[in-house]
Amino acid sequence: MPGRPTVTVRFSAAEIAARVDVMAGDLAGKLPADTLVVSVLKGSFVFAADLIRALSRAGADWSMDFLTLSSYGSGTESSGRVCVVRDIVDDVRKREVLLVDDILESGLTLSFARNLLLERGARHVSICTLLDKPDKRKTTIEADFVGFQCGDEFLVGYGLDWAHRFRGLPYIGVVEKAAE
Repeated sequence: MPGRPTVTVRFSAAEIAARVDVMAGDLAGKLPADTLVVSVLKGSFVFAADLIRALSRAGADWSMDFLTLSSYGSGTESSGRVCVVRDIVDDVRKREVLLVDDILESGLTLSFARNLLLERGARHVSICTLLDKPDKRKTTIEADFVGFQCGDEFLVGYGLDWAHRFRGLPYIGVVEKAAE
């Protein structure tokens, strides 16, 4: 099928699973017992599910909520405008919040989310991302907990998508240019 992209493995399912377990142990040791995990949907749903199970194995039985934000639409570049598509239900006032996202790139979405939670009275907001692309940053935000650093490559799989495709891959891969 001409024009169909191929995906090359960048981080295997085994590498991801091992890193998530290490991150969960680190988080459980550093954050308080009343931490609220807020997963930024849609991209982080696979990572957040694995992370919350790993946190449970590490002894952290934290509550979880979901926030859906959009800045991409169907493209591969952030539009720079962030909007709330689905808001959290839990009250964040005076709580420690762990904001979980799949990738920190421009920083605009996570800056928006962190500021939103702080404006609502969160005591502190820590940021946990599976992937970090520091060279793509458009703001000064940094993640407190990072799974993997990566370069300027377009990644899919393990919840990350390209126009809502490839989310179900068990690994993270690089989209290669389609053959003509």
